[in-house]
Amino acid sequence: MIRNALLNILHVKRLGLWMVLVGVLVATGVAEPKTLKEGDPFPDLSGFGLEGALPTELKGKVILLDFWASWCGPCKESFPVLEELHKKYAASGLVVLGVNVDDKAKAVEDFLKRRPVSFPIVRDASKRLVSAVDIETMPTSFLIDKQGKIKGVHRGFRGAETKRAYVKEIEELLK
Repeated sequence: MIRNALLNILHVKRLGLWMVLVGVLVATGVAEPKTLKEGDPFPDLSGFGLEGALPTELKGKVILLDFWASWCGPCKESFPVLEELHKKYAASGLVVLGVNVDDKAKAVEDFLKRRPVSFPIVRDASKRLVSAVDIETMPTSFLIDKQGKIKGVHRGFRGAETKRAYVKEIEELLK
């Protein structure tokens, strides 16, 4: 009984400390991941210390931004579709951009050797972007309109179903 009471006190103290820490982080703007939804502006990618070269001009473009990892099975399935969309719509103003979240650059290199693509890839080694936009599922893709607002969010990849949704949304945004 005394042991349980002590454990409860410790739990409450830890919880209290945790709540204070979260409160400080939120108040200072350091934390508070934001689950992005349709209509929200997507954050400026240049402020997250991404490894690799971002496309020089994203303003005024339709962007398919895909968060992926080398260990993710659905990501492996999605890459041929992303490459196909890139080749089909790039000349019309679509930019496909892959954001990798692997801890090691070697994992990215190995993945891309087996599945080469012609669209740009950057790596969020620090996980700052992933944390800022609250990515919980791999892959997660955002379709962003020419004004920088999110027009579609796709969590996971479901083969032909996801491809059809991408095509419909991309063609609508490129009009």
